[in-house]
Amino acid sequence: MRTAADVASMGGSFEDAATPLARAAQHSLMARQQASARPALPRPQATRVFVVANQKGGVGKTTSTVNVAAGLAQLGQRVLVIDLDPQGNASTALSVEHRRGVPSTYDALVDGVPLADVVTPCPDIENLFVVPATIDLAGAEIELVSVVAREGRLQRAINGHPLVGTAQDVGDDRFDFVFIDCPPSLGLLTLNALVAGDEMMIPIQAEYYALEGLGQLLETVDMVRAHLNPDLAVSTILVTMYDARTRLAAGVAEEVRDHFGDQVLKTSIPRSVRVSEAPSYGQTVMTYDPGSPGALSYLEAAREIATKGVRP
Repeated sequence: MRTAADVASMGGSFEDAATPLARAAQHSLMARQQASARPALPRPQATRVFVVANQKGGVGKTTSTVNVAAGLAQLGQRVLVIDLDPQGNASTALSVEHRRGVPSTYDALVDGVPLADVVTPCPDIENLFVVPATIDLAGAEIELVSVVAREGRLQRAINGHPLVGTAQDVGDDRFDFVFIDCPPSLGLLTLNALVAGDEMMIPIQAEYYALEGLGQLLETVDMVRAHLNPDLAVSTILVTMYDARTRLAAGVAEEVRDHFGDQVLKTSIPRSVRVSEAPSYGQTVMTYDPGSPGALSYLEAAREIATKGVRP
């Protein structure tokens, strides 16, 4: 009897597979092969720094950060993910070690270590790099309270990286995108990210409570614009955990699109078990199951982000 692995390693059409499991394995294998052959998108002329924030937990913030970053890397972009959440979930999903003592964002923020010294490559995806977060970051807000210009430390660290800048100044080795994954709060760590970023991506769960928290987040963004970073633009809103079977999800998505217009990506991320399973294997869904609806949706979202400019 043939196993799913046997069928996946063979050529032929889906009809050759004898069982649904074998067909799924073959589909996944073909998706992986196609992922490596995707044509590269044009690179931006300068590094785009994205803040991914939402003070409401459980909206798919970290999941969206790592999967959009992985999608962009698969589309030929050079991407850096900065994990600013003490839980280190983005580091886990990207299979990067983040135990205490590993060089991390804590060292860059608190001790002033150059960001280039704490960057590590993602082992699964080419052109994807990570600054991991360790549990030490939990005390960073307290340690930074007495520091002068504490809200600008991450901005200085990013701007000081030799691979962040324009094509003219840095060359082809530059990072095209930097994604800062924020903790689910509006504290000093998130403030550092908002000061450092040029653009902001807000994942919104397709449920009513997500809309309530959005107003408070946008008030904070307005204050940062007024006093610390006038160039910050909410360029991207991504609807996550979308369940097309419910009227509530459709209603929330419609309300968000009516209010924010083309800041909202056309692609919504469906609820997907595969997306949730991937981090337990130290992977993004882009490598765990590249043919799944969640992976394909994140890939299309990444394509949208790469091809649209900054919105005011």
